[in-house]
Amino acid sequence: MHRAIVGLDVGSTTVKAVIVDPETKDIVWSDYQRHHTKQAECVLDFMVRVGQVLTEKGCDDIRVFVTGSGAKPLEAPLGAKFVQEVNSVTLAVETLHPDAGSVVELGGQDAKIIVFKENEKTGDKSAIASMNDKCASGTGATIDKCMIKVGMPPEDTLKLHFNDSQLHHVAAKCGVFAETDIVNLVKTGIPSDEIMCSLADAIVMQNLSVLTRGNTLRHKVLLLGGPNTFLPFLQECWRKRIPETWDERGYDYPKDVPIEELIPVPENAALYAAYGAVMYGMHEPEHVGVYSGLDGL
Repeated sequence: MHRAIVGLDVGSTTVKAVIVDPETKDIVWSDYQRHHTKQAECVLDFMVRVGQVLTEKGCDDIRVFVTGSGAKPLEAPLGAKFVQEVNSVTLAVETLHPDAGSVVELGGQDAKIIVFKENEKTGDKSAIASMNDKCASGTGATIDKCMIKVGMPPEDTLKLHFNDSQLHHVAAKCGVFAETDIVNLVKTGIPSDEIMCSLADAIVMQNLSVLTRGNTLRHKVLLLGGPNTFLPFLQECWRKRIPETWDERGYDYPKDVPIEELIPVPENAALYAAYGAVMYGMHEPEHVGVYSGLDGL
């Protein structure tokens, strides 16, 4: 392996990286880390390890493509090329899941919904994308803060399952309002698992009602991003509420297909933006995104 393309997704709370073999499009190395507001330092640590991996593989032709809300300032120091993150996610999905109908990606401070529509005459697919632009409500940052407020250890959230039998009102339209509601629920003695399930339901319903911009999600719906990857109760909430919206709107979907296949969390679901940046890079000329080493960082 003498050529490699590195994709970096520098988000608001985490950095994700992939090394891809351009011959096979396979991921040969990846990582996902919280950067604790030290984006450049975290990227430097990643690139040191990327260098070690590629040196061991005898790779001397390295190109880098970056995406995410914190990536633009790191473009020049790395010699990288910046790719807009909705484009990155769309390219990754089109590469790995040509049969996907929609995407719901939750990040640290953003949420994206992409709906793929097919032109009946030409068969071409077009992507309709929307992204939150005013508030980080309904994203990983809100979930993080509310976990702290209810006193639930992170490892417990990884085992929590969605239960809609005891849901309470949480205002998901605004992150601050959501936290206020959470604090009030804690004060009144509501159990932490009920509060977290109520938060998940508020987030899912907010995104389904507002971020879809009037569009109906089409199956199959990929759940992407860190929160959707690591939180089972959030995955289960999507799988309950999305079919309900389909039934309400008379959307025809295969009811005999298991819900985990209709609304899957694919392998490497947290890495799609980084992988998509690489897919973008594969269409760029060879002189674009040539890695300039660690000195700039």
